[in-house]
Amino acid sequence: MTRKYSVILGNLGNTCDRFLSSGYKDVLNKDMMIKQAASIEGVTGIELVGTWDITLQNLEQMQQSLNAVNLQCASIIPDHFGQKKWGSGAFVSTDKAIRDEAVEETKQMIDAVTALDGNLINLWPGQDGYDYPLCTDYIEDRTRLLDTLGECAAYAKIRNVRLALEFKPKEPRNHSYLARTSDTLLIAQILGDNVGVTIDTGHAFMAYENVGESIAMLKMFGDKLFHMHFNDNYTHWDDDMIVGSIHLVEYFEILYWLEKTAYTGWISMDQYPYREDGCGAIRSSVLFLQQLAGILDHVGVAEIDRLIARRDPVATSKFIREQLVAR
Repeated sequence: MTRKYSVILGNLGNTCDRFLSSGYKDVLNKDMMIKQAASIEGVTGIELVGTWDITLQNLEQMQQSLNAVNLQCASIIPDHFGQKKWGSGAFVSTDKAIRDEAVEETKQMIDAVTALDGNLINLWPGQDGYDYPLCTDYIEDRTRLLDTLGECAAYAKIRNVRLALEFKPKEPRNHSYLARTSDTLLIAQILGDNVGVTIDTGHAFMAYENVGESIAMLKMFGDKLFHMHFNDNYTHWDDDMIVGSIHLVEYFEILYWLEKTAYTGWISMDQYPYREDGCGAIRSSVLFLQQLAGILDHVGVAEIDRLIARRDPVATSKFIREQLVAR
């Protein structure tokens, strides 16, 4: 399996939390962040956020910056979450003009990603959800979600672009419409063969999902795993920490199932290193995954198949000690 590593560009900059909107670090310019990404061994791709990093106006400049360091555009993430106008929803807003803007923003980023020789749009409609009971018509909202995303999917198909829907249980809304693997898969199946799912490992941990099982499920029901975001957390919140700082065995199992299901997409870093060095944090995450992947390659998928077939927790514990800890 060829493993392609990428990073969301903003991870390398001055990420801000809700307590200090100015952030804890100095602001870096885009070219410096792109060069830092290229300096991380194994990273060959960049994810860009619409309006934050990429617009139709700076396409040529961005293409030159990426070409200069031999980085590909892994995906573009349209900004449907970081503007005031999306506060009551983007794709499910009760205001048709807002919904139309959400669709138009997506179409523009589809045009942008094709101009950058990419073919993936990562959609995280973070503001599309609800906060209180008895304040939302769930059927009406989900119908709007299907209609608007359907329009985006149709446009993307013409442009030979795939849409990957990223789920998250909550934040910024208390309940998200794309909350888990299963409900996101249902929508992807309805919308067509160019619509799939992004698993963000931290979002899945929050949802009490076993990511290996989620990967397997997406393989079974339409080969719908289009993209992966990697980070770590304590499972109760989207802490966006260095990969492997909390979880170990789960990440080995994730890499096994990616190999087992012949995943060919990007392994992309999505973290918020508020105080730590951004480039160092991303480099640590990539190194962790590369080292685990090296162990998997050494042991072999067939050996893990035999281990799983035993269904013996004691044998599995021995394997973890000998292969993942003793090393």
